[in-house]
Amino acid sequence: MDALFELAVFAALLATGFLAGRVIEQRHYASIRAREAQYADVLAFGFRFPADRVTPQRVFLVTGTVVVSADYFKTFVAGLRNLFGGRLRAYETLLERARREALLRLKEDARRRGARMIVCVRFETTSITGGWAPSIEVLAYGTALIPEQTNRAT
Repeated sequence: MDALFELAVFAALLATGFLAGRVIEQRHYASIRAREAQYADVLAFGFRFPADRVTPQRVFLVTGTVVVSADYFKTFVAGLRNLFGGRLRAYETLLERARREALLRLKEDARRRGARMIVCVRFETTSITGGWAPSIEVLAYGTALIPEQTNRAT
């Protein structure tokens, strides 16, 4: 009877982790999509230099960072997948959400400072494993550009 109770608790935790994780993930994706549309005017590029190297520009470093944790269900599924090998799709969505969120926070930092273009965008990822649910940190950084206004007399 005791083993049946433990199995029921495990199944309940698994189901709760699946449902709660799914709802939270869907809400986060909806938030990401809305903010991506809001920050569409802030352009972010991976190349090192801006296309316009003639116009004088003010430059500064901008960053965006996020820490995202896996839920109980994803941790359980990933543990099973580790037994047999293969892609960890449960963690791929976690990484995608973290990368997109870090990029949005990078664009938010740039817009707050008045920039509309970021070049040399880079990502750094760190795994945080301190407990039953692994977490990842994604840091996005780049160089924000603001064209300087030149007053030329004609």
